[in-house]
Amino acid sequence: MSEVKISAEPRTEFGKGGARRTRRAGKVPAVLYGHGEKPKHIALPALEFAAAIRRGGANQLFTIEISDGTQALALPKAIQRDPIKDTLEHIDMLLVRRGEKVTVDVPVHLTGEPARDTLVVNEQNTLAVSADATRLPDSFEVSIEGLDVGSQVTAADVPLPQGVELAVDPEQILALITQSPTAEQMAAEAGEEPTEEAQEEAGAEGPGAEAAEAEGGNEGAPAQAAAEA
Repeated sequence: MSEVKISAEPRTEFGKGGARRTRRAGKVPAVLYGHGEKPKHIALPALEFAAAIRRGGANQLFTIEISDGTQALALPKAIQRDPIKDTLEHIDMLLVRRGEKVTVDVPVHLTGEPARDTLVVNEQNTLAVSADATRLPDSFEVSIEGLDVGSQVTAADVPLPQGVELAVDPEQILALITQSPTAEQMAAEAGEEPTEEAQEEAGAEGPGAEAAEAEGGNEGAPAQAAAEA
């Protein structure tokens, strides 16, 4: 993952009022911390930061050039968003050094198609790994092509680049392959009556069919008796 250079300004206003004024100016309040240093409050350009995260993901590495002449290498540790507007509210940035190993959660993408009539159940969408802060992977890919019912995808199944190590139990389950539910089971879970097509697919003959046959037999008996008379 390549570094992204971004400018920042020292922040001197605090509290809700100061944060609102910072956001109105097109910036987002942030704090730099780590390595035993005193936290440093800064303001980052909101649109530029958001664009970098969209391209590089939540583990994007930033070289922050502060207007007071200082520079910092940092990773986003916590990003707070407005739940309604989906705008950036506040960012915690963790200071890192080149060559330093850090532990981060990396997205895991499943590729391929499992066996017919199966269902993929995701248990974990990310995997915790330890890697050089300047060489963090963007994501991992694991193939589930042809996997049958009962198969599992564990942390140990994820191909890791050189220099990247697992930070979790290798047996941690990421995904399970289960039997796909039938139409009747899905209807039952939804509290609905199964359709005729669902009954036919399940190979079940409904009680209504038996009743119809019985009724048909009764209707034919009087007609036959009248003909004979």
